[in-house]
Amino acid sequence: MSEHAGKHLPRPTTETQPWWDACREGRLLLQRCTACGAHQFYPRMMCVHCDSDAVQWVEASGRGKIRSYTVVRRPVSKAYAAMTPYIVALIELAEGPTMMSNVVQCAPEAATIGLPVQVSFERWSEEVSVPVFRPVAA
Repeated sequence: MSEHAGKHLPRPTTETQPWWDACREGRLLLQRCTACGAHQFYPRMMCVHCDSDAVQWVEASGRGKIRSYTVVRRPVSKAYAAMTPYIVALIELAEGPTMMSNVVQCAPEAATIGLPVQVSFERWSEEVSVPVFRPVAA
């Protein structure tokens, strides 16, 4: 965890606290609307598809594919210097929503659009674990 010292830690809100709690347990949650069945990310109080307030937390498969990505070669601060170069990607989850995350255990030149990935978690502090994605073995 010391390698994460100085990084910007998220501040959970009432809406996001269940998501961060699950991440700390190594589980990826999404919200699912019980009215229309759509999944959504990021957490909100209402469904973005039908405006219903009948959203519930469900466990996601953790599978997805890279929709777009960039390779960061210049760190935003000293806290991120050891990570460079690193991949920041939009991950299209199997359930439909897209989330931004890092792709780990992947050389920058090996990243491609459409690359299948699986969620993993990095513990940044006692309270915070963040989802990252790694390529799925062929």
